Amino acid sequence: MGYFLVTFLFMLIVIAVMAVGVIFGRNAIKGSCGGTGNCVCSEKCDKRKKFEAEQAQALEQH
Repeated sequence: MGYFLVTFLFMLIVIAVMAVGVIFGRNAIKGSCGGTGNCVCSEKCDKRKKFEAEQAQALEQH
């Protein structure tokens, strides 16, 4: 039970620190748009541009 409480408190502290960072930084926590999912970035990152170029090239070859 002691390990559970320590872990729970640690996770609460981590979440609180992240929330304070978001509140004062005014920036949301963001993931990479370089994966295969939909990219909602206003400007696409290099990884996403490369992925889309490879997909377009693969479509042209078929």
